[in-house]
Amino acid sequence: MYYIVYGLLWLLSLIPFRLLYIISDVIYSIVFYVFKYRRDIVIKNLLIAFPEKTAKERLKISKQFYHNLIDTFLESIKFITISEKQIKKRSSCDFELINELSAKGYNVHIMAGHQFNWEFGNLLAAMSLDAPFVGIYMPIANKHLDRIFYNFRKRYGTILISATDFKNNISHDAFSKQYSLGLAADQNPGDPSNGYWMNFFGKPVPFVTGPAKGAVKNNTAVVIIGFYKLKRGYYHFSTKLLTENGSSFTPEKLTLLYKNSLEDIIKEDPANYLWSHRRWKFEWKPEYGKIIG
Repeated sequence: MYYIVYGLLWLLSLIPFRLLYIISDVIYSIVFYVFKYRRDIVIKNLLIAFPEKTAKERLKISKQFYHNLIDTFLESIKFITISEKQIKKRSSCDFELINELSAKGYNVHIMAGHQFNWEFGNLLAAMSLDAPFVGIYMPIANKHLDRIFYNFRKRYGTILISATDFKNNISHDAFSKQYSLGLAADQNPGDPSNGYWMNFFGKPVPFVTGPAKGAVKNNTAVVIIGFYKLKRGYYHFSTKLLTENGSSFTPEKLTLLYKNSLEDIIKEDPANYLWSHRRWKFEWKPEYGKIIG
């Protein structure tokens, strides 16, 4: 079954980008207007994040978000066969900051949010960073798709570690030498009482504690990366230094610094964030502790 699925996706990956986006537009119409996939969640999230915008403005953002979501899924299929030349043509990043930190001897934690297209970011980072790039990934439930995505994500040297293994502190050889580590740090924790509660766009949410705790414990440099869609199929990733010395912060303060920077990034390109994710699914309770920031 794996080879049948792989073969079909391999053939789809050969479709030119121009045709791919025509297919994407058709799927968008079905997903947005017929199935209305998570539309209530998206609209509710945008109302929380941008109450100052009109309903018409939020609807426009939501439609562009769905275009970006479906573009990202179809672009991901292209990664099965996409060339290094094409990746570098269609994506760019200011990696000098991270490479300068590596040259100084720092391990670097690269914190990101769920923005499009993270698959371009992963492969470009593996090609461009001087220190080995380690990516934390969430396995896909379908084992055939998981194998396909795993293989193309490591095509250009990314060292992949599952989120479960990383969370359980299972040792990995990648951390025995200098590294750069990519983390999606805007996750909700499984247990809301174990998160750092902060006002995200004015409403409390729990942020996972692991990324900041690791940076503080290991005294790594910390960089946040922002994702910007220039046009269909073309992306730019920006980098911003949060600190050269993670241990100079408490995990709470470092997470707050990340959260504030992520808000600024999202405001610059609102439709490029994963609004179908239930960011505000937990309600704060006094027993969870104070809200930071």
